[in-house]
Amino acid sequence: MPSKKFITAVGRRKTAIATVRILPAVKNSVVVNGKSAKEYFKTNDRAKVAEEALISAESAQHYEVVAHVEGGGVAAQADALRHAISRAIIKSEPKTRSTLKSIGFLKRDPRAKERKKPGLVKARKRKQWSKR
Repeated sequence: MPSKKFITAVGRRKTAIATVRILPAVKNSVVVNGKSAKEYFKTNDRAKVAEEALISAESAQHYEVVAHVEGGGVAAQADALRHAISRAIIKSEPKTRSTLKSIGFLKRDPRAKERKKPGLVKARKRKQWSKR
């Protein structure tokens, strides 16, 4: 890959982190941790989420996406990958920013699991109160 010019970006969701390199290509292709997106995510829904940014950007160019994803679960990894691809496309084609921003692909989803507090069973769940 040293001869080709690529653009890098990072996307995050919960504890998942996706690092992406995009290269101009003949057709869109997404490779995640050495496997195709459909092979890596196993379900079509998750693979579609990962590729949503490429589809909705309607970019003039097609890209080959090489991604490294780690942490979190499968759903969070797919969302992190979508975030990273969106950021990379904007670096390549700034005019697509308004489209991707209006859909919400540029915002890092801040929702994460709340920490457990002392004296409670989970973050907010308590033991049943007994009067006697």
